[in-house]
Amino acid sequence: MILPLVDTLKQLRYQIAHLEDDTLAHEYPELKKFLARHGKLLPVDNELQFLFQFLYVYGRKSEATFNRFRNELERFYLWSWLVAEKSVFELKREDIEAYVDFVVEPDKAWTQTSVQWRYKQNQGIRQVNENWRPFVLKENGASQQTLAAMFTALNVFYKFAILEEKSFANFVPVVKKNNPYLVVQSQINLPDTLSDLQWEYVFGVTRDLSEQQPDLERNLFVLACLKGLYLRISELSDRPHWSPVMSHFWQDQDDFWYLRIMGKGNKLRDVTLSEDFIGYLKRYRQYRGLSALPRVDEPYPIVHKLRGQGGMNVRQLRRIVQQSFDLAVAKLKEDGFTEESEQLEAATSHWLRHTGATHDAHHRPLKHLSEDLGHAKIATTDQIYIQTNIKERAKSGLKRKI
Repeated sequence: MILPLVDTLKQLRYQIAHLEDDTLAHEYPELKKFLARHGKLLPVDNELQFLFQFLYVYGRKSEATFNRFRNELERFYLWSWLVAEKSVFELKREDIEAYVDFVVEPDKAWTQTSVQWRYKQNQGIRQVNENWRPFVLKENGASQQTLAAMFTALNVFYKFAILEEKSFANFVPVVKKNNPYLVVQSQINLPDTLSDLQWEYVFGVTRDLSEQQPDLERNLFVLACLKGLYLRISELSDRPHWSPVMSHFWQDQDDFWYLRIMGKGNKLRDVTLSEDFIGYLKRYRQYRGLSALPRVDEPYPIVHKLRGQGGMNVRQLRRIVQQSFDLAVAKLKEDGFTEESEQLEAATSHWLRHTGATHDAHHRPLKHLSEDLGHAKIATTDQIYIQTNIKERAKSGLKRKI
C-alpha cells in the first residue's frame, strides 16, 4: 500500500517529535508499520526525519510553499524506496532520469483522478485515506509547469542535503539540462487576463446586485483590491505570522494613501492607492459601519467574515471571487456573449492581478508598477507585462512580401 509520508503543516512538528521519541505508532500506526516494513533494507526513519527537517526550514514561512515541496518530495521519496529500492542519497544521475520518466508516465496504481485528503483525526489517531495517491491523473500528461516544479524541488532539496552533509552530489541540474521533456520557452507568453468586457461584467454585475444583496459589498471590495492594487489573493488572507487589518492602510504627510502588504518571502511593501480605489474603500467601510477612512489603531480585519471572528483564509477568498465570476458568466450568457462567458469560466482570482497590471502598464512608469506589484526586479515586470518589443516586431513584419 502507498502511504502519505507527510501530514499537514500544523501536524509537522508532531510528526517530528514522534520520530525523535520513537512514538510514531501512538498517532500514526499505519505509517509506523509502513516504515518498519521498508526499514529492514533502507534507513527510512532517518531519511524521513531529514525530509521533515527540510520541510520545516523551507515550508514554515508559507503553507503554499510547504505544500508544493511536500507533494514533490513525498512522491520522490516513495519512488526511491518502493520502485528504485534505494536511499534517496544513493541515487545517481540515471536514477533521477528514471524518476523523471516515471513522473511523465506514472504507474496507474500511483494515480488518482482527483486530489484527496491524506490523514484525518479518528479517536486520537491520524487515519490514512486509502484513496490517496501521489499523482493526480491528467489527460495531457505532465505539463511543463509540473516538470519545472519537480526539478526546482529536487534541486533545492539536494542543495540543502549537501549543506547538511547528507549528500555529496546533486545530479538534478545536469538531468534537467539534458531532459527531453522540457521545452525551452522562446514563444510569446502573455499573462492570463480578463477582457475589458469580462471585467466590466464581473465588477458591474457584483456592484449592481449589491443594491439588493448588501453582503456582495465584500465581494466588490475584494475585486477592487485584487485588480486595483495588483494583490495576490494570499496577501489579503490571514496567515500564521500576518493578519491584514485596517490599520495597514496609512496616509503620508502629503495625503497620499498606501496599503502595507506582507508579500512573498515575508517581504513588506507599501502599495499606492488610487482615488478610485479610495472611493470603494469608503463604500466598503460604510457597509461595515466604520468611519469613512481607516485610523492608525484599527484592529479590524481588512476582509471580514460574515460569521465568526478574524479575517479570511485563501480558500474563503477564492470562493468570494468565484461567486462574482459565476454571476458574470450567467449574465454574459444571458446577454448573448457566449464565447466571453466560456473563457471566463476558466479564469482564476490571479487573473485579476494580471488584468490590473497589464492595463496600467500602458500609462504608469515601469518602476512604479514593479514596486506596487512587489517584484524584486524591474526585468520581471517588463517580461510579464510590457510587450513593447513584441508589438514593434509585429509592426515591422506586417508589410513583408511573399
